[in-house]
Amino acid sequence: MEKLIKKIKDFSELVAFTHSVFALPFIFIAMVVSSTQVNGSPWFGFKLLILGTLAAVTARNFAMGFNRFMDRDIDGLNPRTKNRPNVDGRISAKSMFVFCLVNALAFILVAYFVNNLALILSIPILIIIGSYSYFKRFSYLAHIILGISLALAPIAGVVAVSENIPFWVILLSVGVMFWVAGFDLLYSLQDIDVDKKLGLHSIPSIFGAKKTMLFSKLFHSLTIVFWLLFVIYSNGSYFAYFAIFLSALMLSYEHYLVNKDFRKIDKAFFTVNGYLGIIFFILIVLDNV
Repeated sequence: MEKLIKKIKDFSELVAFTHSVFALPFIFIAMVVSSTQVNGSPWFGFKLLILGTLAAVTARNFAMGFNRFMDRDIDGLNPRTKNRPNVDGRISAKSMFVFCLVNALAFILVAYFVNNLALILSIPILIIIGSYSYFKRFSYLAHIILGISLALAPIAGVVAVSENIPFWVILLSVGVMFWVAGFDLLYSLQDIDVDKKLGLHSIPSIFGAKKTMLFSKLFHSLTIVFWLLFVIYSNGSYFAYFAIFLSALMLSYEHYLVNKDFRKIDKAFFTVNGYLGIIFFILIVLDNV
């Protein structure tokens, strides 16, 4: 039993399971808004709650597992990542491959039980979220690809509820894309020297720290613009507008932390953005009750 528990902890560390907090709120934000518009109630039912959670977890497990599988050579050369399970021998390459395959198949199976459009989109989604591991080897647009990967979450949520893709969810998703790309730029500042040394393509390694922070501020400004448009086009009310206001404050605080001290990048990355998603979700629920 102890061996099993240890292995579960190793795989949880492999995929940084706690970072699921970034995608899950936005899946359910889209589901709540869509259910309100389609069913007249924000509650979309236990079936979709379970399927939506399973879809989010399996898709993310696949994406992170595949990324760790592909990056085991790079991670081994980076002092910050050399102790990850994919590098230090705790999880073999074969086990990671099987883990990715199982989660990919589970995601497709979950999509099958959701609806036909979800099933049709399941494989393209897997291709997109898996492509991030390749992009950073030849293009600094990898940050945008990561953003697109998480931006698929609200689209998947709407498809699950209404089996279509309304305009407002595209606005929400574009905001998520810029949000994720923006904080990934800040996070990647930690690896600027390693990326240069290994010849990896990232905005920090090409443009430097100062310009990277400007790009991040621009991306997060666009985040607020698109989220505001989402609220307008989805007929949001006071709580939704308050969510945008708080998001702007939290993103400003994130940049304040990083500007003040690069050693606080982890706090800015996980704590601030994690709370942002949760608070956004709670306020959208209140707006639709």
